[in-house]
Amino acid sequence: MAGTKEIKTHIESVQETRKITNAMYLIAATKLRKARAGLDNTRPYFEALRGEIKRIFRTVSDVESHYFYPVGDDSPMKGTYGCLVITADKGLAGSYNQNAIREAMRLLKEHPDTKLFVVGEYGRRFFAQHSIPIEHSFLYTAQNPTMARAREISALLLDGFDRGELKEIYVVYTDMANSMSFEAKTTRVLPFHRSYFLTAPGERAVTEPFEFLPDVRAVLNNMIPSYVSGFIYSALIDSFCCEQNARMMAMDSANQNGEKLLGELSLQFNRVRQSAITQEITEISAGARAQRQKRGKER
Repeated sequence: MAGTKEIKTHIESVQETRKITNAMYLIAATKLRKARAGLDNTRPYFEALRGEIKRIFRTVSDVESHYFYPVGDDSPMKGTYGCLVITADKGLAGSYNQNAIREAMRLLKEHPDTKLFVVGEYGRRFFAQHSIPIEHSFLYTAQNPTMARAREISALLLDGFDRGELKEIYVVYTDMANSMSFEAKTTRVLPFHRSYFLTAPGERAVTEPFEFLPDVRAVLNNMIPSYVSGFIYSALIDSFCCEQNARMMAMDSANQNGEKLLGELSLQFNRVRQSAITQEITEISAGARAQRQKRGKER
């Protein structure tokens, strides 16, 4: 059995670890609030942009654009796909990274001719360790998702799509259903289905006529890159929020486990100390008894 010194050292170590996990919990909570505020500030613009794209399709339903599937055709494209995989730069976030990697591997299995564009050091290291080629890695984006970085990513993906090198573009990210659950999902960004921009039942539609300059196709093609940038920015923020939420849950679990371990160690420490005190008392009593017996014999 360990002595009081070893147990006390173990208790101090657990207490120091709990300070770290508690600090990480508070940092993650602060980052989560900041990221949500940033998304809330930009969401109205991209919702309005989507509304304008809906107006275009209500006005000219058969407009052609290489960003959309042809009318009446939604069959998968043949050729090379592009996949943006969003992971974290660090671990200690539960199953957050593993779920995103698993989703990306599923897409690679279904369509091996896929070029990977990776956000996050965790994903980059995983694919490098498994000898899976990466087309491009975006450094430091996972910990600092901004609109500028989203535009940088979308510009690279759109360039490959416009030149015909990428037939379809997917984004693997983590979506937070609520504060307690999140899931990794794969979403096709390009080409869009026209049904994605249809007016939902009960949704208020603006019916005022308007004209397009220079033409409707040019207007639509000019709006889509901005919309794609907004979608990628939203995916980056959602993934970042899920990462921080997962880290908060992991650190909270670590704090609870540390508290439980401290209780067990404290109980063990008290037992060992009580045992040592009892042994000392027994030894003193035995020594005193021996002295009394010795003096009795001398008399």
